Amino acid sequence: MSDDVYIIGAGIHPFGRTDGRSGRDQGVYAVREALADAGVEWSDVEFAYGGSAAAGSADIMVNELGLTSVPFINVANGCATGGSALTAARNSIAAGACDIALAVGFDKHPRGAFNAKPSDYGLPLWYGETGLMLTTQFFALKIQRYMALHGISRRTLGLVAEKAFRNGTLCDHAWRRSPVDLDTILNAPMVNDPLTKYMFCSPAEGAVALILASGKKVRELGADAVRIASVAFRTRPEGSFEVFAPSISVNGGGKPTQIASNAAFEMAGIGPGDVSVAQLQDTESGAEIMHMAENGFCADGDQEQWLAEGWSEIGGKMPINTDGGCLACGEPIGASGLRQVYENTVQLRGRGGERQVPNGPKVGYSHVYGAPGLSAVAILER
Repeated sequence: MSDDVYIIGAGIHPFGRTDGRSGRDQGVYAVREALADAGVEWSDVEFAYGGSAAAGSADIMVNELGLTSVPFINVANGCATGGSALTAARNSIAAGACDIALAVGFDKHPRGAFNAKPSDYGLPLWYGETGLMLTTQFFALKIQRYMALHGISRRTLGLVAEKAFRNGTLCDHAWRRSPVDLDTILNAPMVNDPLTKYMFCSPAEGAVALILASGKKVRELGADAVRIASVAFRTRPEGSFEVFAPSISVNGGGKPTQIASNAAFEMAGIGPGDVSVAQLQDTESGAEIMHMAENGFCADGDQEQWLAEGWSEIGGKMPINTDGGCLACGEPIGASGLRQVYENTVQLRGRGGERQVPNGPKVGYSHVYGAPGLSAVAILER
């Protein structure tokens, strides 16, 4: 058994809309890119984990990649599908079950908002009839409450989106490649108060694949490797207020993101102040703001100063969502969490081009969040 598990290959299919190419085909593309980056063959992969929400089973990719009898487990865990696949692949190597493993996620969603069913989440029909199964409604209510409690302004919501689109212009795999100014964001049509259309991400297409390896295999290959310092995955605790929650406790409760973050930092033996670059779930502008605090990077309410001073910009003291995040890339559910880890791998290797974080970042932090209250955190070290 070994705690030394590394990413040696990273591949991505551009996010957005790709007519004529299925979600699974985009996954195959990403896997081939990752294999080439790692300098290994498909036949070298000893275990594989992958999934999508709307584009079919991941294991069918063996038809295109090769029939090698590799154990391939399908993963389905909402927006945390990619993070779950990474956790499983990492743990397989750490347990000594294999030396090379694959984590892959892909998706191809139809246009329009996600349309979850109440019964899929153990909820009664009345919950859907109120409109709260439409996640834009829930996210808006949650950030309204947070803004009132902690003094967050609409301008700060807009600054998050403006930063995302600006970063997206520098990123080859982003969907939204044009800047959007603050006034346009704030004065755009309101979707759910206080969030305008530019403050939400859109369902999208795309794929990401990561090749993981043991320390022994890294030395054998001489690979350009990034170490996985920790991976932590947690579900919601008692009293938390998360997506598809039918009520909120007057006494409050814990948060899955806080719990996962604390566990990841403890496993890695570091703290928030040691992080060089972070990718945080930003399904909408409010999510990035709340997750800055839930992941330990600032106190509730301090986000006002962070955004005003540019501290989360690529050249700031703690860059956040350097590829534009979900707002610029869109959210293909199966791939979104792995995109964050891909971006941190790029940054720690110094391959970010125009969006490269300066001064040689050494620690990358990623956080993905999914319904009905799941959070996964991965910390990478160079």
